[in-house]
Amino acid sequence: MKKDKILIIGARGQIGTELTVALNRQYGPENIIAADIHPPIAGQANYITLDVLDHAALENIVRELGVTQIYLLAAMLSARGEQDIDAAWHLNIQSLLSVLKIAKNLALDKVFWPSSIAVFGPGSPKYNCPQQTRIEPNTVYGISKRAGEYWCNYYFEKHGVDVRSIRFPGLISYTAPPGGGTTDYAVDIFHQALEKGHYTCFLEEDNCLPMMYMPDAVRAVLELMNAPRESITIRTSYNLAGMSFAPCDLAAAIRAYVPGFNVSYAPDYRNTIANSWPVSIKDDQARKDWSWKPEYDLKTMTIDMLEQLCIQKGLVLDETFPLKTAYPDFPVDNYEFTKIV
Repeated sequence: MKKDKILIIGARGQIGTELTVALNRQYGPENIIAADIHPPIAGQANYITLDVLDHAALENIVRELGVTQIYLLAAMLSARGEQDIDAAWHLNIQSLLSVLKIAKNLALDKVFWPSSIAVFGPGSPKYNCPQQTRIEPNTVYGISKRAGEYWCNYYFEKHGVDVRSIRFPGLISYTAPPGGGTTDYAVDIFHQALEKGHYTCFLEEDNCLPMMYMPDAVRAVLELMNAPRESITIRTSYNLAGMSFAPCDLAAAIRAYVPGFNVSYAPDYRNTIANSWPVSIKDDQARKDWSWKPEYDLKTMTIDMLEQLCIQKGLVLDETFPLKTAYPDFPVDNYEFTKIV
């Protein structure tokens, strides 16, 4: 039986960082090749520095290493894409076309490519936005993702390429820094809460958006890719829902464990982008086809983010913090963070 060999392109990014770890666990590190345009972290094994736009180099890697699956995560996100629309379009579309052509020509088993809620636009339903609906993206990122969905469907129908995709909401992670997305405030706000006790948000306080904690997102990818081929009925991209909240909701959730934390609001062009997206997503097709169900809500995500970031930054919270047991031997007598030296 042919052994799986998986190439992760964009392995140093927000999704790629945690997905690489998860795939290492599932398939074994010897069967995972991490690739990114950035050089490897010191000591990182099975890593290739790769420009995904170099089609010949990519094809040679796939051939020589016997790659059977590709996870294409390289992209320029919404906010950064509006600053350089030509580069965003070129990267987002040409990288996908290159991978799809290689998958067709070399008969790869599977391809994963993430889409986004950015495919929706002002004309899409704001609440419980369904799988099939009016889709009119108004950013280069959203346009490229919608075009990419059609290309995925085309290569499946015309050439039998088993490409699978998810329309991700905003993603929140403690392992990678913000990557230039409109929803990145929901990552940065945690860091600023712990480091400064204050955050200036680029969205309006009540601008509610669909969001997801990265452990749920990674699990969704694995479940989708492990599902039987015949179970996959959507070959553009699946809607996926986790939770929906506004910046003021997230600020209040953090403040419950970081007393004194305050947020001010200075909306910029990213707020306009966010205004064009739905408030909530309906993902009944994903639930039906591959039994998708999120595990994290706003409260459980906030608690876990704070715990993980405290560990990273060498900080502890006082005894009112629900996860105090993570630091049983460290005495804290007030509400302030304490630097461990």
